[in-house]
Amino acid sequence: MTLRQIAVIGAGTMGSGIAQTCAAAGHDLLLIDISEQALERGLHAMQKNLDRQVGKGTLTCQQATDTLQRIRTSTHHTDLNDRDMVIEAATENFALKCSILQQIATHVRPDCLIASNTSSLSITELATSINRPERFMGIHFFNPVPVMGLVELIRGLQTSDTTCFIAQALAEQLGKTAIHTQNRPGFIVNRILIPMINEAIFVLQENGDAQAIDASMRLGCNQPIGPLALADLIGLDTVLAILESLQTGFGDPKYRAAPLLREFVAAGFLGKKSGRGFHVYS
Repeated sequence: MTLRQIAVIGAGTMGSGIAQTCAAAGHDLLLIDISEQALERGLHAMQKNLDRQVGKGTLTCQQATDTLQRIRTSTHHTDLNDRDMVIEAATENFALKCSILQQIATHVRPDCLIASNTSSLSITELATSINRPERFMGIHFFNPVPVMGLVELIRGLQTSDTTCFIAQALAEQLGKTAIHTQNRPGFIVNRILIPMINEAIFVLQENGDAQAIDASMRLGCNQPIGPLALADLIGLDTVLAILESLQTGFGDPKYRAAPLLREFVAAGFLGKKSGRGFHVYS
């Protein structure tokens, strides 16, 4: 099966990044969200990203224009009936994702592949939301999608070999390195990364100096970005959701979220996307 027409559900940070990446690779891309305002924000984010790439000389003006021209938007799931693949990129919430997957399955062709861009949720459990679970798997992109080279491919118990093969081929076409991982909470990257970020938040509770913590990890461990700044980039609500998924999935108290993280999320300080997290953004 050749994937030509792809849809992405969700025009947020991850959804718009996946849409841009697929369109840049030559795919006819349909971007769906619940409102025109959300779609406009997604298109604006893509325009800014493309302008940045043009400014850096990694993309020509014509390539940027062609990318946007391959993207159309909609607020209706009925428009999915001609898609070869649909990628769900909603917030990391199990009930929400199941609801969206059910809507997708109602409107796509029987041979359409469906994927979730989950960063921690069980693919086997999500697959029970659709009527053809053998054509469903996890494709976990990383933020920012146009820049990050890794994609985690996760199969559930129901996922067919053919579905995995096609997903692998898509990742390669998008210029990504695909790593196959077991269907375990957090998969590979987030199972290692998120507890490290959580520990940095515990340290912040004790000494209150976010700049010092991030500088220590940059200069002492050669990380390109400190753990608290990275948490802000990911979104503190997403970090919390992944920690809760890890603790629920493994039943291990070592994954308990730092109280300060919960407090920031409750206050709406979600990181870069809200203008304030552990750091302040203009």
